[in-house]
Amino acid sequence: MSLNKILFEFEQNDTDINQNLENTLKKLIMFAPDIPHPGEGRTLARWKTLAKVGSTNLNLAKWFESHLDALSILNELNYSPVNNGLWAVWAAEGSQQPIYFRQGLCSGQKNWCSGAGLVDYGLLTYRDESDQSQLLIVDMHQPNIQIDHGGWHAVGMQHTRTASIAFNQVSAEIVGDSNAYLERPGFWHGAAGVAACWFGAAARLVDFLYQQCKTKPHAYALMYLGEMSTLLFTTKQYFHYVADQIDQHPAQSHELIIRILRAKVEQTAQAILEQVGKALGARPFCEDKIFAALAADLPVFLRQSHAAFDVERIGELVLQQSEGAAWML
Repeated sequence: MSLNKILFEFEQNDTDINQNLENTLKKLIMFAPDIPHPGEGRTLARWKTLAKVGSTNLNLAKWFESHLDALSILNELNYSPVNNGLWAVWAAEGSQQPIYFRQGLCSGQKNWCSGAGLVDYGLLTYRDESDQSQLLIVDMHQPNIQIDHGGWHAVGMQHTRTASIAFNQVSAEIVGDSNAYLERPGFWHGAAGVAACWFGAAARLVDFLYQQCKTKPHAYALMYLGEMSTLLFTTKQYFHYVADQIDQHPAQSHELIIRILRAKVEQTAQAILEQVGKALGARPFCEDKIFAALAADLPVFLRQSHAAFDVERIGELVLQQSEGAAWML
């Protein structure tokens, strides 16, 4: 079954949304072995897949992107064999009971764990006694793991099954050297994949206006379509540029251009969220389940960006460019 067929069937299915998401995710992960890792010469193809899933449902895209990212991390760190099943990367820090690892066992709490209860294997970050970043593999089918969904009150992205997970002397396996997770080039390559999910959702929202303009063209609607098309076309071209740079120089992190890409996609998506509503009015927010879900989910997923902190870092990286102002033609 093709990717398009799987996503079409998801959209046509009117049964319980949670069951529909879970069943569709199981079908998607069958495609994972055929999806290229970043830097293998087909980075853009990977992002197109993520954008396509994001254009259908962002809860689904969140899970699938995390699964693909986990597989790429393990590949980059030369870990094998990789067990079959659903993987996730849980890297949020700041818990009042941070993860610690002693004699093959991990304890502590990890917050912001999407897919909790569905994931078979989690990649968890933690800080060791020397405050070095480390990465653990945890088989989630073990005792002494408690999943708490009680703190997740989101309306947008409400179906991601995001939870806090408490581990109490749970068997785990360390992966890679100290700081390998953060210092590998693929850390930033993977960050661009999240932006591809955002972009897919934003483009799909504009497609609703495009379809309306095809049948009922109106001057004001066409104006909004022109504005949003300009944003999408320029952002799309930057995806192509960044993918090409990663494929040509896979050993480099490309942090600056990827941070710029994420900022550009965020700006584009935020503008579209505002303008598409003005162009279409309230009807699709209330009567179209695909549009309504994307419009509710996208603002929440976008906050995986760190906004001003990310933009500040772009400024710092620009100042470090040896050739001076990097934006000159």
